Amino acid sequence: MPPTPHQFVDRATGGVRTELLTSDAIIHHLYSPTLENAPLLHRIASSRWLSRALGHLNYDNLLSARAAGTLGFLNAWGVDFDEALLPRSELTTVRDIFERQIRYWECRTMPPEAHNIVCAADARLLLGTLRTESKNALPRQLYIKNKFFDLDELVGPAWTPHFQHADFALFRLTPEKYHWTHTPVSGEVKAIYALEGRYHSCNPSAIVQLITPYSKNRRIVTVFDTDVASGSQCGLVAMVEVVALMVGRIEQRYSATRYDDPQPLAPGMFVERGQPKALFRPGSSTVVLLFQPGRIQFAEDLLRYAQNTQAISRFSQGYGQRMVEVDVAVRSPLATAICAANTSMQPNQQLEAALSL
Repeated sequence: MPPTPHQFVDRATGGVRTELLTSDAIIHHLYSPTLENAPLLHRIASSRWLSRALGHLNYDNLLSARAAGTLGFLNAWGVDFDEALLPRSELTTVRDIFERQIRYWECRTMPPEAHNIVCAADARLLLGTLRTESKNALPRQLYIKNKFFDLDELVGPAWTPHFQHADFALFRLTPEKYHWTHTPVSGEVKAIYALEGRYHSCNPSAIVQLITPYSKNRRIVTVFDTDVASGSQCGLVAMVEVVALMVGRIEQRYSATRYDDPQPLAPGMFVERGQPKALFRPGSSTVVLLFQPGRIQFAEDLLRYAQNTQAISRFSQGYGQRMVEVDVAVRSPLATAICAANTSMQPNQQLEAALSL
């Protein structure tokens, strides 16, 4: 039986769209229970060697008849080459297209208010919380702990206590997306480190088949302290950049001015909200943001779209509760900071009650 469609809500229009999934049948079989029960084949399928080999075959060749299919996929999804810094004639390989830089200061405008936390990537977004009992928690339907990641494995034991009851935003980049991540907050880098893992696909079928898949993949964890001078004032924020099939590495290239001065992040460095942070090598990838409980309020439209009853979501079908992704733009509003000194500011209880129906 062929896989079911996967749909999401377009934030810009509020409409439901169907995702064009590349190699969907292959992914469906690759992460089927049959292969999961064949440990050697599964290790090969998710190995660094295979991931790099697939990446080279798919992205490094000059555009050819085979690559034309990929270009057709990109064009079908309306990739706007006019956003790119380089002219279309200089994007000569598929890798060039996936790793393109854009004029984000013009085409991905950012809210000017300092208390606004922004989206970390052009991606499909899921919201959730690890809190089970709290009158100010997200609607109970968004409680999806242990369905996408195991917290201790995701960030490592040193930082788990700080995010034990975190609210989180999960950004799933699809192949046609702009593949740079941007800083969601302003603050000081407290830590940055890599955690080793495998190379599993971020196709919805693979995510549903695997247990806590984002804890399994190789990932880079960056922890920001925003309760500093000129910071976003929303406590500690963990940004976990997760590799996937055909993504061999993540390159840290933070730049305070456009893309002009790329540099690796290091503890003690101050970063500005909305600036380029890292480049994913080609393929689908994921970013997970973790926020300390009670320090942020997600945007009302995102909460509303996440409860859409019309979209056919593989996550909803696979996990038995409503989980609808929202297509978002990098640097667009994600949440509002609830400053520690402003305890009168609380999440929108009227919206919470409406979504709990």
